[in-house]
Amino acid sequence: MLSIRVSLLTVLLPAAGIGQVAQPKAAAAPPYRGFAPGIDYRSFVERARSLADRDTLRCNTSRNTAQLIECGVAIRDPDDAARFYLSAHFVEGRADVVAFKDSAGFGGKDAGGTALVTRTKRDLTRIFGRPRPNGRSGWEWRYGRKAVRLSWRGRGAARWVAITLTDYDVMDRIDRYVKAAASRKP
Repeated sequence: MLSIRVSLLTVLLPAAGIGQVAQPKAAAAPPYRGFAPGIDYRSFVERARSLADRDTLRCNTSRNTAQLIECGVAIRDPDDAARFYLSAHFVEGRADVVAFKDSAGFGGKDAGGTALVTRTKRDLTRIFGRPRPNGRSGWEWRYGRKAVRLSWRGRGAARWVAITLTDYDVMDRIDRYVKAAASRKP
């Protein structure tokens, strides 16, 4: 009887393992200017402060919970002297969204509005590869539950670009804090 049980186990155990093969992980999004979707708060603060351009990093904690934090600062990347307004939103110490915003083109023909969009598109394509169109004025790169988005808009010669790094797994955690705050309102 014992030998039958041992024989069954030797046959069944490998078969049980077949259904438990690990699924391949989605490739991680490459960092953009040292930031990645889901970056932890301390790493973000350290990198943002090192890039701050005559500005102080400001972070505000939610009035309802210390688990939600927003930060922002004007930065200048030393690699290419690009200037951006950098902001991030954190849930439980991880960034659900990191955003870079820039504008150009208010000074007329030579102000560089369209050049800003062209330069940003070229830079992001070099880092992330071929984009997927997202509407009329946006591109997107997906990495499982993480995404990188470029959006641009303009009026006359003026142009605005925004690059957002989003981690949807982190973003999903906000529900427990938003619902709690909404239920407290009279």
